[in-house]
Amino acid sequence: MLAAACAGAMASAQAQNAPSRIGFVYTERLMTESKLAKVADEKIQGEFSKRQKQVDEMIKRYKSSREKFDEDAPKLSDADRVRRTRELLDMEKDVQRMQREFNEDLIQRKNEERTAIAQKAFKLIEQVAEQEHLDVVLQESIWTSPRIDITDKILKLLDK
Repeated sequence: MLAAACAGAMASAQAQNAPSRIGFVYTERLMTESKLAKVADEKIQGEFSKRQKQVDEMIKRYKSSREKFDEDAPKLSDADRVRRTRELLDMEKDVQRMQREFNEDLIQRKNEERTAIAQKAFKLIEQVAEQEHLDVVLQESIWTSPRIDITDKILKLLDK
């Protein structure tokens, strides 16, 4: 009986002293290399291409108006010069607002897609960690041994 208790205590102590098993995942690779990420990028590109063209056209119109004003300015009366300067300033503000709104919407959409990918990836990471009896899975480090890198496994599962 005492021998069984000692053996149990020793097994428990050895389990506590057992080396930890660590895994590592490059999450940025999941967000850029997975099929889900590529499909999301194409989807977003399709959603935003029309607006991108509108922004580009507005910038082109502004630059054209600005160049025309620079050519015409010496020949304009003071009142016309002031009026066209105000028009250019208003146009520039509109361009900046349109660019800012476009960029904010694009970033928000990208974040939505990345969040969806991250949620799926984290579930898969948990599965792999349990299957391989890992004690911890890290996602950021200065240096990582390829021996503990499970990114490729997660990418393959994510792409299924």
